Amino acid sequence: MTVAARSPARASRWTRLTDQPYLLLSLTSLFWAGNAIVGRSVAGELAPATLSFLRWSGAFLVVLPFAFRHLAGDWSAIRARLGIMVLISFVGVSAFNTLQYTSLQYTTALNVLLLQSTGPLFVAAWSLALLGVRLTLAQLGGILVSMVGVMIILLKGDLAALGNISFNRGDLIFLFALAMFGCYPVLTLRRPAINGMSFLAFTFGCGTLMLIPMVAWELTTRPLPAVTAGNALAVAYVAIFPSFIAYLCYNRGVAIIGANRAAPFFHLIPVFGAAMAITMLGEKLEPFHLVGFVMVLAGVIVAARRPAST
Repeated sequence: MTVAARSPARASRWTRLTDQPYLLLSLTSLFWAGNAIVGRSVAGELAPATLSFLRWSGAFLVVLPFAFRHLAGDWSAIRARLGIMVLISFVGVSAFNTLQYTSLQYTTALNVLLLQSTGPLFVAAWSLALLGVRLTLAQLGGILVSMVGVMIILLKGDLAALGNISFNRGDLIFLFALAMFGCYPVLTLRRPAINGMSFLAFTFGCGTLMLIPMVAWELTTRPLPAVTAGNALAVAYVAIFPSFIAYLCYNRGVAIIGANRAAPFFHLIPVFGAAMAITMLGEKLEPFHLVGFVMVLAGVIVAARRPAST
């Protein structure tokens, strides 16, 4: 079979993949779970804005070859909606991720994972405020079921332990970051009709530029970060997987099923985090893990279903 004959088949497979929102959003959660783990592992070595700058400048360089030919054709549309594009870049790229890395310097992984479960509620609030879209009863019920499942996993089946959790300034920082990020998927629904690669290239590049003043301040007030293989691998991971690939998948998933139906996939982030701890750190699989996994998946399936037409 010739290359020309194979090309339509390959294009068809790619199209089928990009039309699978549940798969795309699950991959997003997987890579974002890895981002939290990596961000925590280098919290004492790379300052928050510096790590965020390295992440997004790296992601910009990765996406640019794919986006370059599209940007010229899309530039007039971008200029026409420049305000919304800059706002999307700020909340979804520079601000949220810098605040997340800042919070990881002060709080525990348990607290961050618990707070992550509030993400869908912030998305719902922004959807109502900006688009007038309300959660359906099924979506609300699915979100609540998933939240319970997450807590069962994180609290090791002892929900009474919830009362013993204390919160610090890192938790407040992360909660504010989540509230800010909640408007990102809603705002993307108002972006100009441009190629997905153009959208990523602009938001990654614009978000990176916004970080320069903060990075300059960090470099004058903190020791220079060490150049080590571990730090280099961490930057490479967060630039490619939680950034380029995850945002490409997330934006496509939101475009297909909407912000509210995509939001419950936030709950898969701590589930994937727990799975990583079991497989990579040798933690033991317990019955409460299985119960929590089932509840989270059930909640996501219910909340992400297409609402019945009336």
